[in-house]
Amino acid sequence: MAPPIPGLRKPVHIRRRTPGDVLAGVGAIILLVALTVGVPIALITVVGLPLPHTVPKLSALTSQLDITAILRILSVIVWLAWIQLVWCVLVEIKAAASHVAASPKVPLAGATQSLAHRLVTAALLLFTAAAALTPAVISHGPPRPAHSVSAQVTPAQVTPAIPVTPAGLTAAQAPQSHHHAPNSDKMYTVNPPVGRFHESLWEIAHNHLGDGRRYREIFELNKDRVQPDGSKLTIASLIRPGWQLLMPKDAHGPGIEAITPKLAGELGLAGHPSQRGVGTEDPELPVGQAPSGSVRDHGIWASPATPAQQAPGWPYELSAASLLAAGVLAALGRKRREQLWRRAFGRRIAGPDPDAALAEKALRLGADDPAVRMLDTGLRYLCRQLGAAGRTPPTVFAAHLGLQNLDLWVAPPDPDPPRPWQAADGGQVWRLPFAAMAGLDAAETSGAPGGPATMAPYPGLVSLGTNDSGRVLVDLEVAHGLIAVRGPRQVVQAALSALAVELVTNRWSDHMQVTLIGFGDGLAEISPERVQVARTLDEILPDLEKRAAEVRGAMASAGIDSVLTGRSLAPFPATDAAIWAPNYLIMGVPPTQAQAERLLALARSRYRMGFGYVIAGDIRGATWSWDLSSEGRLHADALGFDLEAQLLPPEQYAAVVKLFRGAAAGADVPLAALSQAGAAPAEHLAADAVLPVEIGLLGHLEVQAPGPLEPDRLALATELVVYLAAHPDGVHANVLTGAVWPRGVSNEVRDAALSRVHAWLGTDEHGQPNLVTDESGRFRLGPGARVDWQVFRALFARASQAAAASESAAEAGYLERALTLVRGQFLDGRDPARYAWLATDEIEYEVTAAVADAAHRLSALRLAAGDPDGAMEAARAGLRLAFNDEILWRDLLTGAHATGQEHVLRAVVGEISARIALDEVMPRMAPETEALIDELLPSWRTSAA
Repeated sequence: MAPPIPGLRKPVHIRRRTPGDVLAGVGAIILLVALTVGVPIALITVVGLPLPHTVPKLSALTSQLDITAILRILSVIVWLAWIQLVWCVLVEIKAAASHVAASPKVPLAGATQSLAHRLVTAALLLFTAAAALTPAVISHGPPRPAHSVSAQVTPAQVTPAIPVTPAGLTAAQAPQSHHHAPNSDKMYTVNPPVGRFHESLWEIAHNHLGDGRRYREIFELNKDRVQPDGSKLTIASLIRPGWQLLMPKDAHGPGIEAITPKLAGELGLAGHPSQRGVGTEDPELPVGQAPSGSVRDHGIWASPATPAQQAPGWPYELSAASLLAAGVLAALGRKRREQLWRRAFGRRIAGPDPDAALAEKALRLGADDPAVRMLDTGLRYLCRQLGAAGRTPPTVFAAHLGLQNLDLWVAPPDPDPPRPWQAADGGQVWRLPFAAMAGLDAAETSGAPGGPATMAPYPGLVSLGTNDSGRVLVDLEVAHGLIAVRGPRQVVQAALSALAVELVTNRWSDHMQVTLIGFGDGLAEISPERVQVARTLDEILPDLEKRAAEVRGAMASAGIDSVLTGRSLAPFPATDAAIWAPNYLIMGVPPTQAQAERLLALARSRYRMGFGYVIAGDIRGATWSWDLSSEGRLHADALGFDLEAQLLPPEQYAAVVKLFRGAAAGADVPLAALSQAGAAPAEHLAADAVLPVEIGLLGHLEVQAPGPLEPDRLALATELVVYLAAHPDGVHANVLTGAVWPRGVSNEVRDAALSRVHAWLGTDEHGQPNLVTDESGRFRLGPGARVDWQVFRALFARASQAAAASESAAEAGYLERALTLVRGQFLDGRDPARYAWLATDEIEYEVTAAVADAAHRLSALRLAAGDPDGAMEAARAGLRLAFNDEILWRDLLTGAHATGQEHVLRAVVGEISARIALDEVMPRMAPETEALIDELLPSWRTSAA
């Protein structure tokens, strides 16, 4: 059995009393009685009370001390020590009863208080309420502070707000709930994920009740209670940001709010004490001001709805699966690139369906590309360095991604990893700091030993879940046998779905074969090159056995006893790489007894052969068994894990599959910018016009406004302005809120943010605000705000009108003016943690296609006019934004060929080849582009070789 991973918090189990606990408790009580009662009795009996019967004389200070005097002095010291001990015991008892995470410190009583803590804890274990009364024996440190925001605004600054209940309904539409909560007069709002981590009931109980094991109390208070997004808490591990959790009365710390009558009404707590005038210490707050210590910055909001409609549930599991999300988006990017290859002039690729778009929105918010790059680059670099030194990469049982480091748990311990990796815990952990990534990226492109052909050493690393310090991954190949996943069927299926999706999309693996049984055909559409779907185990067992025999033969021929050694022997031909590629089986249905025996015989191996078998059900003889609870916690005793499992519920799994099916269908729609006039007024089109607010979307994101704004408010304010700039017809406050705060926000915080934007954008020359609200309640930018994209649309529309009138010169002039607005990639430099609404909005597809078409048309006009250099210049202007549109690359090739200079054409071909070589998403050329190069420069392949 492997020991727990060093450096990680050990799992905390709810312990049942054992005979040893009873014996320890009895002994603790006897010792406490002896120390607190026996000591003073003994002192009084032997020495007497320390207080003198008469007033001491001054001669006592100069007289010689006898034995009696010495004993009395010593008894005073013992009395003082006894008083300190009793003080410590009382403090520990009070701390246990109050459920605080750490006891108050008694002055000068370090060792004494520690002894008192242990004795009190052992004594309390004798009682049935001990688990709830005693804080954890292990100190977990101070609770993590919750984020809070408070803003003061004057009535003149407040933007009119639409009254919305936490369920997204108006007060008249909101249904009345009769959920009673007699044991709760406090509430906690679940925070959104921070980086890679999200809150769990365990963490909330630990931070606010002093003991993570009390999470069940919170669960029972909130079980089946309708939350603001319309969903219910049914599994303890599945809580979502923005949910409002009722808390036990002794809850404390930042983020805990008392339930006022107003809040109780919003929560639907009929009959709650606060409805009867109890617990109203928080007064009703004015609009724009958040209560002190609360988490109103990430409070509750849902889209407006009719009485029979609710806001859709947020795909929380997708947004919490940081590595899975990054892999899925990368795979989706490849599909979208192929979809873009087929785009015709005047059309753009179609966006996904609403439920699939919501899933993509969650994926964009949750994806952690830096962590993926750390895993991919760091592991390959490690393998290459070890291979160059003639060393085999170590066995890695698991990996841990924290906020600052990537830790590998290696066996056997090795204190000598290659730099910049560092050894920790006696060589049991190899650590790569995030700060070292810059050096690795440079080494990756500098022709270091092994070069780019280095094979991924640990493709079987896959996320199991998270604890309070980070994300934990385990290597499927290390088991050398079956891995059984046990628990409720629905939870097991969700865990295996998450594991499978991450495996087939992750970027720290190369060639692999993942065989799926019991999953349907959805994953085959996500990654057809990695996935094989089988109906039964019997139909694929012969192939697995044949593959295992091939790997054994290859290892014997090479004289090695591990595929890790083979993977580190670089460079090597692609045919050799296929030998060491992994094969994984994920089976979502339990096997029959005969199948299990055959599978066990196949899986058992002394050597690492690049296989992994994860099976649903309780399999006798399994090397590892992972237990999933109905609350979504994963226990892996052999590895010492107790985690919040990574899950992918069926509806989210289906939405991800739908994303890929939509991209594969290649649907496109007419480009609106070709047929509709832009929203920019005529005065915005003048090149020398100066407006109070300038908003740049076609390149590096820029918002120039006259008003003041605090620097730490800039990111949010900019996103609000960009959303309004992207929707010139205006948006309701509810729509704006749902886009910018997809995981929820309170009306107070929303109104405060809009008020800041209102002041920041200021007024135009006529004193009219640049952020206005029309008669229908829609927010829009005023005429004093100019948006480069809207100007582009207006110029593009005029060019289309000129083309219809056969005025080529005017058309070219308008197109040239439009393309001068294009400075770089769309919204370049935007905060990667924001703008998830782009997944459910069509502006990104619209902008890219419009810019590409404008550049394509201008290139054609200039080529027809006998200006090949101008044609190339037009194509490059479009490529500044539409870098992946193959039409423009072919325009560039055509223009270079028209110059009649072969070196110019060869330079462009070399540019395209270099772009493909560096492309992480789609490292191959579009077939049409490759065919055009063959036509224009037949010798290019020989030259490239």
